[in-house]
Amino acid sequence: MLPDLRRTWWPVVALLVTTLGWFELTDWDLWIQDWFYDATNQSWFFPRRGGWARALFYTGPKVMIILGGVTLLTFLLGPHRWRTRWKVTRRQLGIVLLTLAIVPTVIGQLKQYTGVYCPWDIRRYGGPAPYVRVFEKHPDNDRPDYVGRGFPAGHASGGFALFALMTLARTRRQQCAALGVALLMGWMMGLYQMAKGAHYLSNTLVTMELAWLIYVRIAHWLDSPRTRPIRRPATTFHPE
Repeated sequence: MLPDLRRTWWPVVALLVTTLGWFELTDWDLWIQDWFYDATNQSWFFPRRGGWARALFYTGPKVMIILGGVTLLTFLLGPHRWRTRWKVTRRQLGIVLLTLAIVPTVIGQLKQYTGVYCPWDIRRYGGPAPYVRVFEKHPDNDRPDYVGRGFPAGHASGGFALFALMTLARTRRQQCAALGVALLMGWMMGLYQMAKGAHYLSNTLVTMELAWLIYVRIAHWLDSPRTRPIRRPATTFHPE
């Protein structure tokens, strides 16, 4: 029997609060970000635009996720025999597609309001902005004329939205494989953004945790058989 993923809701909420608190009280973001920055040449590990890394870690994953979404949408709207052959239901496909759409949308909206500057924006790495954490107030007389949009991590949200592939799993092994794919894609995309100065580690961690919470909420909302406990049917007594 597959585990009830709804039981992870409160532990992940606690993890999210812990992540926000830890990075708010420490300089870990800067310490880790320094690894990717060459102060002598004032350059990041990967260039900000262009190059083979962008094609491999930015454009490539986006195209793969979009093509995957289109494929799943085709199965959702196609003949019933397609879903029967692959042993999936419209409800399961709906959970995956909604998660793929909603996770990047929510993360993108949060970026508009948090006002956190990217690493490449702050003075420590040659930018015009002071370093200000998520819950700190920006100095009124010391900020660029544009709003920061570095928190949470938008690009990695597409990879972490693949958590929803767990809904299609029929065995624990398949579920673990789907989880591994989501973590691999999300962190590959997230680490690339860190290595080019677009995000801090905390940005990517928070995106991962929010993506999981959104997925679990969508799955619960649609009452997926893969996320609710299996109930044994009641025994009916038949008199002889």
